[in-house]
Amino acid sequence: MSTRTVLVVNSGSSSIKYQLVDPDAGTAIASGLVERIGESSGNVKHTYGDQTVKRELPVPDHAVGMRIVLDLFEEVGPSIHTSNVVAVGHRVVQGGSVFDAPALIDDDVVEKIDALSPLAPLHNPAHITGIKVARQLLPDEPQVAVFDTAFFEKLPAEAATYAIDKKVAAAHQVRRYGAHGTSHQYVSQEVARYLDRPVGELNQIVLHLGNGASASAVKGGHAVDTSMGLTPLEGLVMGTRSGDIDPAVVFHLYRNAGMSIDDIDDLLNRRSGIKGLSGENDFRALHDMIAAGDADAALALDVYVHRLKKYVGAYYAILGRLDVLTFTAGVGENDDVVRARVCEGLEPLGIVLDPERNAGRGGPKVISADGSPVTVLVIPTNEELAIARQSLAVVEAR
Repeated sequence: MSTRTVLVVNSGSSSIKYQLVDPDAGTAIASGLVERIGESSGNVKHTYGDQTVKRELPVPDHAVGMRIVLDLFEEVGPSIHTSNVVAVGHRVVQGGSVFDAPALIDDDVVEKIDALSPLAPLHNPAHITGIKVARQLLPDEPQVAVFDTAFFEKLPAEAATYAIDKKVAAAHQVRRYGAHGTSHQYVSQEVARYLDRPVGELNQIVLHLGNGASASAVKGGHAVDTSMGLTPLEGLVMGTRSGDIDPAVVFHLYRNAGMSIDDIDDLLNRRSGIKGLSGENDFRALHDMIAAGDADAALALDVYVHRLKKYVGAYYAILGRLDVLTFTAGVGENDDVVRARVCEGLEPLGIVLDPERNAGRGGPKVISADGSPVTVLVIPTNEELAIARQSLAVVEAR
């Protein structure tokens, strides 16, 4: 049987990120990115094997962008038409309380995703555009939506519910939805595979630390809590987002600083976090600044680590027993200083790091000491592979 592939599409407001994935082998065959859609000139990159093609050309809309992508597959390879594409998997940020699993896309699913746009106004409309274009240009391939929120849709009520007027919450769909769920689900399952233990017997904390960052508590393969909330703004300190903050800060800035709601939105999402505290959200640069004696950079890292430790301790209490603590995503996989700082002082919780194992970048690897009651791991995330495998499962179940 020829290799089965899934085309994974992540359509943003001004970009299309894609991979052609072999879900059985777990590898990416080709990948690319179309950026600056709708601007005077766009950037396109397509990689297949050892060949990378980069171009600068106008990309007026997503339809043109997808046509460029398909043309590059034909020109550079591999041809979509001869690659045995069994599904097109679309990343969708917000599935609300409607979707707790991937969905085979039809007109009804598109309408439901669109109806959830108020919960993710920067994401869901862009996903809808990508889905519509892909359905037009690839009409013979089944299309599947994979939701960032699905892994957290069945959070226990006490974890998902905000303590506000229940009628207001119900009328406006206010609850904890979480985000990065595709990554948290994939990594928690990979942990079980790596340790050769049933996922059902493991209590896990997963720390997805990229420019966006989130934590989850996973009991027996099911999420029981997560740090992101109604939106991806809540929770951990992130590259440019504040994470947890007193809601009254919004009222204070509105009333006393003359800031509009849009100004405050921009502040908390784009000008806060590590960047807001230090002026830099690249952790490599942050460490250089700290080494040079920059007090703001040092404080930024202290705040970042302090919040992470609070969540590890809180989720330990929620789980009642912790078997595995896992670091993943860009910072989690590659910043041994952050990992060491997070675990420092947590020995009473059974978290004992081995400095030599922790050193360096990448994974998968065990970084806890022999005899540590809690196994500490670095497990690389792969959201595209997760989307491909979930999409394949939906198609096979038809």
